[in-house]
Amino acid sequence: MHIILVPGLWLDASSWGDVAPALEAAGHRTHALTLPGVGASAADSTGIGMAEWVAATVAEIDALDGQIALVGHSGGGNVAYGAVDARPDRIAHLVLLDTWPPAEGGTISEFPIVDGVVPFPGWDFFDDSDVADLDPQTRADAAARAKPVPERVPTDPIRLSDERRRSVPATIITGTVPAAQIREIVQSAPEWAAELAAIEQLGVIELGAPGDPTGHWPQFSRPGAVAEAILQAIG
Repeated sequence: MHIILVPGLWLDASSWGDVAPALEAAGHRTHALTLPGVGASAADSTGIGMAEWVAATVAEIDALDGQIALVGHSGGGNVAYGAVDARPDRIAHLVLLDTWPPAEGGTISEFPIVDGVVPFPGWDFFDDSDVADLDPQTRADAAARAKPVPERVPTDPIRLSDERRRSVPATIITGTVPAAQIREIVQSAPEWAAELAAIEQLGVIELGAPGDPTGHWPQFSRPGAVAEAILQAIG
């Protein structure tokens, strides 16, 4: 199976470097993406938003034959879900790493804009639970390779139009929210999680163990566990 790996904000294809080998060893072909405008100046990324990131992912899908699993981390989950909406008949499985599907018009979040781009804001910007399992060296290494993203990407609304996206089997690999809590959200189906509740075949895999959760970047802190969870999700 082809596995397309979509990074979150500030990351490029190299962010999957410690995850991909185990997927390849299991017999799959990995395709880690670097999305348009990552690392570019404002002048070179003015016209790039969420639609362009989704289009780049769809182009990768269209370039491949056979079964495809699509994996999105964090804000890359919005991108992946947009691509599933565009090509629901091409995706065998959607995997969302520490994120869940956005509703029509949903955005990633707001972050400080500097010189017309959105740079990595530093680890102190995030909740302790997001970064608790990143040791100082891992934080330093990840921050050193983080790249600014186009100004529009985090706040551009996602556009969804094909309800067949909800019939694509999906798995959430969760690091910061207990699996039981996600299942409770699905059962109660609050309005803000309507898209999550509408997925027809949804699995949840929790990384770590009780009392030892992962944070929001487990591909850096526990890449082996992430690879194992992806393999479990896609069967």
